[in-house]
Amino acid sequence: MIKLESKKSAFTRSLFDSELPEDWHLVPVGEALLGTQYGLSEPGDTVGNTPIVGMRDINNGAVNLTDLATVDDGGADWNEMRLRRGDILLNRTNSADLVEKVGIVSVDSDAVFASYLVRLDVDREKADPEFVNFWLNTVIAQTALKRLSTRGVSQANINPTEFRKHCPLPLPPLPEQRKIAEILRTWDEAIEKLEALRAAKEKLYSTLADGLIFGTLQRGSRHREWKLCRLNEVTRELTQRNRDGSIGRDMVMGVTNSRGIVPMREQTIGGDLTKYKILPPRAFAYNPMRINVGSIAMLRLASEVLVSPDYVLFECLPGKLDPDYLDHLRQSHFWDHYINAGGSGSVRMRTYYDDLAALRVKLPNYNEQREISFILNTAQDEIGLLLAEIKTLTRQKRGLMQKLLTGEWRVKS
Repeated sequence: MIKLESKKSAFTRSLFDSELPEDWHLVPVGEALLGTQYGLSEPGDTVGNTPIVGMRDINNGAVNLTDLATVDDGGADWNEMRLRRGDILLNRTNSADLVEKVGIVSVDSDAVFASYLVRLDVDREKADPEFVNFWLNTVIAQTALKRLSTRGVSQANINPTEFRKHCPLPLPPLPEQRKIAEILRTWDEAIEKLEALRAAKEKLYSTLADGLIFGTLQRGSRHREWKLCRLNEVTRELTQRNRDGSIGRDMVMGVTNSRGIVPMREQTIGGDLTKYKILPPRAFAYNPMRINVGSIAMLRLASEVLVSPDYVLFECLPGKLDPDYLDHLRQSHFWDHYINAGGSGSVRMRTYYDDLAALRVKLPNYNEQREISFILNTAQDEIGLLLAEIKTLTRQKRGLMQKLLTGEWRVKS
């Protein structure tokens, strides 16, 4: 086994909690590279003739090469800047939580890459590019990159020279590197297939929702027979507060645009909970300053919770508007347009209940609403199951990476 405590720097020793196999070499990543190269400092051009990869195009260890921004080469020879299969891109300048993003290019491309990215050219006589990319996405390597980055006011930066000198890279024999990369690639392919299926299911849900809620897919009554009404005819505002203090701090919630209603961070909860509003199950809450970015959600818990005194709360009137139906309606482009532009065509800074309640919408009868909700809930449940499976596979892959890429589990090459 390689004795980390005696042969390596304190920086490297602090990253590993176990020794490596005897036939592995632990080297600075620079020893496995032919070189590094900065990207181009070119302004974006909507009619440019050359696709360019930016930091947003690096995700989950891969470089996306579709739907790229473009730049105009102006006749310059950028052949040396084109991306090749096996190139690894490191995000050297970004916010502190994104600066260490790393991804590999899967095919030869005409695309170039932006200046805040660095290309790593792997020496293929020493290392397999896929292996190196997988390693740079491990917890150990990502921790090293965070420690090597220097922090500014709003951005962090990784110096490529320091990266080459100090980021450690464990190297098994080349055949074993390739076998490890092959194993991990099968997990990536399985995750990619599930992601593609999820995207297809989400597209189907959007088509169903638009068709069922706005009448292009007819069920039961015809859309022209649906009743046009204001939201205040089928909902009511909720203003009850926790005056007796019967609901405690563990039930204080906030609203996010991505995760719905979630527990509020302890440090953001006020000292006096008697002013907090009570949100019952299947009622809605939103921040009047952030509803325009989707910060509205229905409570799916079975018990009452507390939300900020600044939030607006309302519920659907029983027998008139199904909460699930409204929850699907609020995810539509129709809803977004109303919230962002309002009836007058001007952007609102705050949207209170009276503003929201003026929304006019055609509604089927209550039973038909529930039938539509059942169909759309089923479609969303299928998406939820796929997301759970993707998360499970991703978590398993992360654990497998840690075992294989540190030699804790050996493979036959």
